[in-house]
Amino acid sequence: MDAFTAGILQRIQNTEQDLHRAIEAGDDFLAEVEQSELDDLRRLAAEHGIDPVRESHRSAA
Repeated sequence: MDAFTAGILQRIQNTEQDLHRAIEAGDDFLAEVEQSELDDLRRLAAEHGIDPVRESHRSAA
């Protein structure tokens, strides 16, 4: 896995965690911000042929 792919996947994972924390805290504004960031990261990954679900399963194996 190259550095770009690893970086995007790490940022997606971090943002997903931040989103869950915002939801659990009841912070609707922060949850919207994190969801928007997550959408952007997933779009960027897709534009570069990166499937975060497939890649995370691959790295776990």
